Amino acid sequence: MFWAPLGLVGALAVVGLLLGVQVATAAPPSVPGATYIGSDQCKGCHEDLAKKMEHSLHGKLLGTKLSHTDLQRRGCEACHGPGSKHLEDPANPAFNLRFGKKSPLAATDKDAVCLQCHQRGKRILWQGSPHEARDVACATCHSVHAPQTEKGQLQKATQTDLCSQCHQVKAMQFQRSSHMPVKEGKLTCTSCHNPHGTTTEKLITAISINESCTTCHADKRGPFLWEHAPVIESCLNCHQAHGSNNAPLMRVKQPRLCQQCHIESRHPTQPYPVNDRKVFNRSCVNCHPNIHGSNHPSGVFFTR
Repeated sequence: MFWAPLGLVGALAVVGLLLGVQVATAAPPSVPGATYIGSDQCKGCHEDLAKKMEHSLHGKLLGTKLSHTDLQRRGCEACHGPGSKHLEDPANPAFNLRFGKKSPLAATDKDAVCLQCHQRGKRILWQGSPHEARDVACATCHSVHAPQTEKGQLQKATQTDLCSQCHQVKAMQFQRSSHMPVKEGKLTCTSCHNPHGTTTEKLITAISINESCTTCHADKRGPFLWEHAPVIESCLNCHQAHGSNNAPLMRVKQPRLCQQCHIESRHPTQPYPVNDRKVFNRSCVNCHPNIHGSNHPSGVFFTR
């Protein structure tokens, strides 16, 4: 399906509206009647967690001289809430606010704790995003006590390992012969996507698919004197973004890809033998190399 990009003016209008809207955030969960006791009390029982956390970004900030808000000065209780009730009755699950897989808290309640500090910047559109709508919590991807990465505090050693837990088909496409250079370490998932929410489809960080692609493929950006309609509409009309067995990232092998549109009788479209010059090597682009667009006065058919 073809679609029209939002455009710069439209994107600016959306951002302007967002800046003027205050998003309602759920209040973080807490234990009724509990009071603050200080992180030293927590370390008396949870020394192993404290040691794991002390070298992490949160460990260096919460309850230390680097804390610059009252909430951050609470240390452990900045996230887990006042701990007096838990100290009195450690076995009572109602007094223990946890965020892991076995936590009884709803995803929105877990997120409310994180959003006290992390609601701005790239996370401003978290609420209503595809991941938030599917009950993916911050703690599903991030780890405070034992992160595997310093940047992003991720649960896994790489973004690909983390994202592929759910997006298995996309991860498989990276293994195809023609693929995005993710496993080579040149790109990560967040090179193109913002998992915390965007105003665009597929959580891409640019204002359109084409803007995302031409961030790297600037020579394909245009504008051109002679433009190719499918290229203007979307790069994904011809390319499969994550990986394909047809180089370069083609959805269908040439010449069949081109013949999905170019079936008119004035151009030879009959099946060719494998050694025919129209099929060998690069097929249609043997003669039409500037298929993304041409600035040549005689480039109407993208031959130059």
